[in-house]
Amino acid sequence: MLIPDPPRRRRGKARARLMLAAVAALGLFSGASLAAQNLQLHYDAPANTFNEALPLGNGRMGVMVYGGVQQARYSLSEISMFSGSRYDGADRKEAVNYLPKIRQLLLQGRNVEAEQLTNQHFTWSGEGANAHYGTYQGLGTLTLDFAANAAPVSDYRRRLDIPSATSDVRYAQDGVRYRREMFVSAPDQVMVLHLSADRAGALNFVARLDRAERASVEGDGANGLLMRGELDSGGSGKGLAFAARVRVIAPGASMHADAHGIRVEHGTDVTVLISEATDYDGFAGRHTTDPVAASATDLQRVASRSVAQLHAAHVADFSSWFDRFSLQLGSVDNTRETMSMRARLDTYGASGDPGFAALYFQYARYLLISSSRPGGLPANLQGLWAEGTSTPWNGDYHTNVNIEMNYWPAEPTGLGELVQPLFALTASLQQPGAKTAQRYYGARGWVVHTLTNLWGFTAPGAEASWGVWQGAPAWLSFHIWDHYRYTGDRDFLRRYYPVLRGAAQFYADVLIEEPSHHWLVTAPSSSPENTVYMENGGKAAIVMGPTMDEELIRFLFGAVIEASQTLHVDADFRRELEAKRARLAPIQIGPDGRIQEYLKPYREVEVHHRHVSHLWALFPGNQIDLAKTPKLAAAAARSLDVRGDDSTGWSEAYKVNLWAHLGDGNRALHLLNVLFKPASRDTRLGHEWAGTYPNLFNAGPPFQIDGNFGATSGMVEMLMQSEPGQLDLLPALPDAWPQGEVRGLHARGGFVIDMRWAKGKLVEASVRSLRGGDCKVRYGKRQVLLSTKAGQTYKLQPADFL
Repeated sequence: MLIPDPPRRRRGKARARLMLAAVAALGLFSGASLAAQNLQLHYDAPANTFNEALPLGNGRMGVMVYGGVQQARYSLSEISMFSGSRYDGADRKEAVNYLPKIRQLLLQGRNVEAEQLTNQHFTWSGEGANAHYGTYQGLGTLTLDFAANAAPVSDYRRRLDIPSATSDVRYAQDGVRYRREMFVSAPDQVMVLHLSADRAGALNFVARLDRAERASVEGDGANGLLMRGELDSGGSGKGLAFAARVRVIAPGASMHADAHGIRVEHGTDVTVLISEATDYDGFAGRHTTDPVAASATDLQRVASRSVAQLHAAHVADFSSWFDRFSLQLGSVDNTRETMSMRARLDTYGASGDPGFAALYFQYARYLLISSSRPGGLPANLQGLWAEGTSTPWNGDYHTNVNIEMNYWPAEPTGLGELVQPLFALTASLQQPGAKTAQRYYGARGWVVHTLTNLWGFTAPGAEASWGVWQGAPAWLSFHIWDHYRYTGDRDFLRRYYPVLRGAAQFYADVLIEEPSHHWLVTAPSSSPENTVYMENGGKAAIVMGPTMDEELIRFLFGAVIEASQTLHVDADFRRELEAKRARLAPIQIGPDGRIQEYLKPYREVEVHHRHVSHLWALFPGNQIDLAKTPKLAAAAARSLDVRGDDSTGWSEAYKVNLWAHLGDGNRALHLLNVLFKPASRDTRLGHEWAGTYPNLFNAGPPFQIDGNFGATSGMVEMLMQSEPGQLDLLPALPDAWPQGEVRGLHARGGFVIDMRWAKGKLVEASVRSLRGGDCKVRYGKRQVLLSTKAGQTYKLQPADFL
């Protein structure tokens, strides 16, 4: 029995007491801490859809567990399962010839004509998922068909135990109690499914492995299956090859395997091992790995190990990440914590449920640990979970907010190493992005536009209205710079400085002078996916110098200037950036009191547009600050009011962060409450509304994992905000969270914060310094200055703040 039964209540409290004893011994907390919440998702019926099934993953392999009785379904995924191939033809080699004319039209205020010319000569003419670009796909489906049994089912329970990253299905039928537990091991790189019955010989089933297209299945010995195939390359070259193996271990049972499945009869304790492999060799693009052989090696490596041994190694690995952070909101509500998640979602809005917010927070950390590991690929639009041969929006990497949002909660919740795949992806875009920069802009450095994939795609998208946006190199660079601000790791900065420098070179070359104020601006670009009315009444998305671009470039130039000083390199380039940074367009407040999204106060075609790109300077850019720039902060609040709260899931999540940075915890919580409402479909209109699916996946709709990560980041910002050398404690605590406790919050500058509050007020906090140095800690309008030494912990109480 891998997960203790009954649920983890006793073990959770015991573990909490041990952890608190250790904390007390360290002197971090002087008072009693809150009881630990039960971090499980409970269900009283099998899943019928993808958005009800439960996700497991190890960063590379993933599975969605449906938990059926007569048929158990497992949707398998592997994070490199991307069709298409590398393709130099995505760039229009003549595009740069049309750049002067496009810019001339923009300078003349003829944006509609400029957009027409951009669509004709400055966009990608490929066919997306059906061509070289490709799409992320599910690997296949493992199905267990159990022997027909008409007896009624009782005591059905399906759950996900987050701290052990293990799923559990149990039920009784015909006097037999059945149990199925599953986990995906990172140290052993296999999926493990353990089935048991309390009556000898009661397990009778056929295990089948299949895929809708481009795959074949064969028997693999007396107790195994092998599926192999090759995805469509979108051209004449070789597509990505993949393989999956299933091996059944069932002492005392009879088994037979062929292409139709593995038949298991009279089993009592059965283990199913699954391995997966592709020949994707990182961002280098070489097909060198033999996935058939690799999948066999992974199974052979664990052949002699017991399920208990495999599970212990899996839990130790997962816990090494997950246990770095804990959060308690409110007191433990045993009734709510054992409710079906459907019922808990349905009742959340009626009476509030702080414990659910904490569960959602930790679930997002679970999803990040499960979908992004060092040395692997970044979490995509669906993390790593998929089924079928296509995914919404191709399941790729959208760079105008989505992939960045995936990693917002990583650094502050102790998971900074998990951002490494995003750094690697960004670095991999330098070579193809340098070609794109030359072919479209005649510029140095590198560029990527609104989306990219595993094949190094950096060209503009297929339509100017969304695909020709220049801000991605700067926003991707922000995560590199932010990791340095958290860690102070100069070796890391030195390694990735060429990436930052190349992005800055691109912008240094493409900025042009606009005629009204002689500011330096981008052209052509857009404010992501938004369209406005021009002064002559026409509609256009292509503009000069959208506010977001200027904010991003201001950040990037500043970061490269500071990095070059720190590393003692590029003095001449630093001076160039200093001069050009001083000439960037400032953040403007429009006639209506809002942050102006463009150089001119254009009127939006869609007032409640989902993107809030022009508020990047509020979060995550931190160029707009309540205390330092109050007028801009007020204009940002006005912008959010006009945009409205209801939107796509990821947009609602973004707004949680923005309201937190405006110090309005109640408005931030309102956005969370909007996000937490059950996702539903209007059967009359056929429209699906944003919210939360039964498995707590965020509904864009459809499912996009960035909403999960963005909401969790917003909760971080409600509890703590940081810049190097400055911490703000409880800057946006909502009234509905009057008591709570957090441990393991990481802050820029190299600090780790634990704190506890009650009746809406800070009770005590501790600041552990990882690197030493001064730190200004602010609580409300009061603050204390700490001069810290590396490795030392500093206890604070409200009376310490002056």
